[in-house]
Amino acid sequence: MGLPPMSSLVTNLSSLFSRGYYKQLNNYLMLWKGDTEAPFESKAARPKGDDEPMDKDGLGSRLQEEKVKFLELYGEEYGYSNGAVSIDDLRTNEFTRLKGTTYLDHAGATLYSEAQMQAVFMEFSASLYGNPHSQSSSSKKTTDIIERARREVLSFFHAPEGEYKCIFTSGATAALKLVGEAFPWHQHSDFYYTMENHNSVLGIREYALARGATVTAVDVEPSTSEAKGQWPVSFRKRDSQNRFLKDDQNPLLEVDEVGLYNLFAFPSECNFSGVKFDLDLIKFIQDGGHVSPQRGRWLVLLDAAKGSATLPPDLSHFPADFVAVSFYKIFGYPTGLGALLVRSDTAKLLEKKYFGGGSVSVSIADVDFFKKRERLEHWLEDGTTSFLGIAALHHGFATINKLGASSIMKHTWALTRYTASRLAALRHWNGASVCALYGNHDNETRCHDAHSNQGPVVTFNLKRSDGSWVGYREVENLAILSGINLRTGCFCNPGACAKYLGLSNSDLKSNFEAGHVCWDDQDLIRGRPTGAVRISYAYMSSFEDCWALLEFIQKFFVEDSPILYMSSSIEEKVECYRDAENTNSFNTQDKQKVTSNPLFLESISVYPIKSCAGFSPMSWPLGDCGLLYDREWVIMGVDGTVLTQKKVPSMCLVRTSIDLSLGQMHVEAAHMDQGLDVSIFNDSSRVTEQVEVCGRRSDGEEVGPPISQWFSKALGLPCTLVRRKLKSRKIHFRPDVLARNPFQRNGVDAEQAKEMGFANEGQFLLVSKASLDDLNRRLSFSDEQHRHDDLKNRSHSIEASQFRPNIVVSGGKPYDEDNWQTMYINNAKFLVLGACNRCQMVNVNQSTGDTHPQSQPLLTLSSYRRVKGKILFGILLVQDGESQPGLELHISTMSRPENDFQRNNLLKVGSEVIISS
Repeated sequence: MGLPPMSSLVTNLSSLFSRGYYKQLNNYLMLWKGDTEAPFESKAARPKGDDEPMDKDGLGSRLQEEKVKFLELYGEEYGYSNGAVSIDDLRTNEFTRLKGTTYLDHAGATLYSEAQMQAVFMEFSASLYGNPHSQSSSSKKTTDIIERARREVLSFFHAPEGEYKCIFTSGATAALKLVGEAFPWHQHSDFYYTMENHNSVLGIREYALARGATVTAVDVEPSTSEAKGQWPVSFRKRDSQNRFLKDDQNPLLEVDEVGLYNLFAFPSECNFSGVKFDLDLIKFIQDGGHVSPQRGRWLVLLDAAKGSATLPPDLSHFPADFVAVSFYKIFGYPTGLGALLVRSDTAKLLEKKYFGGGSVSVSIADVDFFKKRERLEHWLEDGTTSFLGIAALHHGFATINKLGASSIMKHTWALTRYTASRLAALRHWNGASVCALYGNHDNETRCHDAHSNQGPVVTFNLKRSDGSWVGYREVENLAILSGINLRTGCFCNPGACAKYLGLSNSDLKSNFEAGHVCWDDQDLIRGRPTGAVRISYAYMSSFEDCWALLEFIQKFFVEDSPILYMSSSIEEKVECYRDAENTNSFNTQDKQKVTSNPLFLESISVYPIKSCAGFSPMSWPLGDCGLLYDREWVIMGVDGTVLTQKKVPSMCLVRTSIDLSLGQMHVEAAHMDQGLDVSIFNDSSRVTEQVEVCGRRSDGEEVGPPISQWFSKALGLPCTLVRRKLKSRKIHFRPDVLARNPFQRNGVDAEQAKEMGFANEGQFLLVSKASLDDLNRRLSFSDEQHRHDDLKNRSHSIEASQFRPNIVVSGGKPYDEDNWQTMYINNAKFLVLGACNRCQMVNVNQSTGDTHPQSQPLLTLSSYRRVKGKILFGILLVQDGESQPGLELHISTMSRPENDFQRNNLLKVGSEVIISS
């Protein structure tokens, strides 16, 4: 390939950069640097690339081409082609609410169909159901429907007639808890459970340990023995636990085995990885084949909550003693209803203590006397069962039976197999693997029957081309922007999570000591994942869902070339492009320069109450923690959390302003008849509150009940207005900022001296008008690509207010601010803390409170301003106490009442902004 002329390269670089064609830009840069083999088109098959603008018709064409290839491989299994309804018709007619959304968390909760809910509604509209604990006609009808549902549940699991009982519970967790509470534990009992178990199973050990039983976690692994007749798996026991066993006691001493019962618990399918357990283990364990010597009788508890959605256990072949079931995992509705299936000969062993309404034949209030009901179901079901939910089960089973369990299993297997194979094949530009898969995805056989060892789950983590891990929160946040619903974390299965991620017990404890708990944002600790990404399929999942996921992964996480992804920061990337365009040089080291392009302070914005609308004065004084009174107050919910537009977008419609001469903050809301005036003077008698912003706690002072009542009415939820307490919140400087700025004055470290309001990070947030204009050009180009979208989904122009900056500067070039380190406005000096990491709040229209339906502008920003999980736009500043050389700067302590500020310590619109890099 010949080298294009230099003038052509410069022209193309400028054009490509301004329009956002980054992968073609990479090709030019690589070619310019001497890589004459650099391709101008990616060799990888990509659903859609940033360098390949495509309208909907083009994208649809490529999707169809790939679907044809998929059907060539999996057409026999996919789509219910020989069934009563095809997958395309099913999605079109029964799941219209999924239009524009990709739902991939069926392991968490699958979806109900519209026909299913219509049938439920019709039945409830035509039938009168009363409390079953009565003798009325409506009560008897309810009793009949409950008994019908029991028979239908047992039939679904092929339970031999008369051999099992169906006890309705509030969910699978309640079913598992019931086993733990009522099991006949003994001080010589054993409770074994596989490492790959849900927390709801692990919780049973607390009952066992409290009764003196020994608890042991077990790894079930493929056997390495080739001996004939050897069981194909082996059991590797972890350390046993017993709270009462003394050192001089021998647990192997002979004991009376009559009445001694042990329990072994395992899932039919692991909810973390989708790995299926061989159900032949049930009989093997019941026979005591996993222990030597065997003491007492072994009973098996099967957690079938996850596995029943696509492969319900056949109890005629795999007679587990206890089976826990969750119905919304199978067909979406009803929630809050599950069942415990118990073998009839095992049921009499349960020793339930508590009794509730409907579970006893007689009880006396003032003496210890009661008699339980004779039927096991009635005795174990405390209180009134969820009889309307039970009545709805029939319509859920009808939906599943219409398609057929076998067909559902084949359908979901095809999607799972295709997804896993495509993810496993993804490679970065340097050949490094993109995806680490967890589970049994290397089986090449078409195994989609009762002996399949992998359910419809694909769990994975992603890696960058340099081998570093991508945090699962980064994946989830971008998925949300892309309209994809998936699951991240450990999914309440700590044993499986630790196994697949290679985390030891000491690692888990160390992570906890570092502050990591369930559902937090610490997805990487010391560079290692603390959880994973999980996608899961169900009977209504389609190839288009699979395609959307693969397109998403390739668009955001597959690195096609080295330049963009080898840089450690956005500053290096942007400077590389700028130098290439302006100076025909790739020098990225010379940062000691002062910008020659004139910059001016275009606007100032003050936001007195965090997340509420602010005001824009022509000039405003500087306070001790930024612009005077900026983020001075927060609104707290009844649970003690700070309310923001993330949860309450309508907060942007609460307008604030401050009159320094009157000493008042004035507040208005659209639907409030009267505004509110709040004194800006301090009242030391107020109640102190703990305020947590971005994981950091500080002190605040409650303003008072009458004012909080106004805000509660304005926002439509109970809340409290809280003011910052002086000197309670400090700035935490980033290491790179401390490295280049010693911040030493009079022997005191500035990190201890810099005050901060209730802003997330810096004292000031600055946005460049040039960068905003560039973003709007990209949004306009994106709208042109999707010109067939509804007008309401178009992005339109984004105002600076959507980013809630304190300072907007005009002049210069887009993203010049990425390289700034120090700046001066008037006689005030500011230090740059770094780029601002943006969240979904920027998608909220500050004029209406509406969230953009296409997640704009954050989605567009994520395509070119994302660095290791952060989407950066704007920069954070802190005021430095030093003045510009030759100018005098006076810093007021701004003690309240704050009417003694220095008039020469003002920011003024129109002032020149001087940048020192």
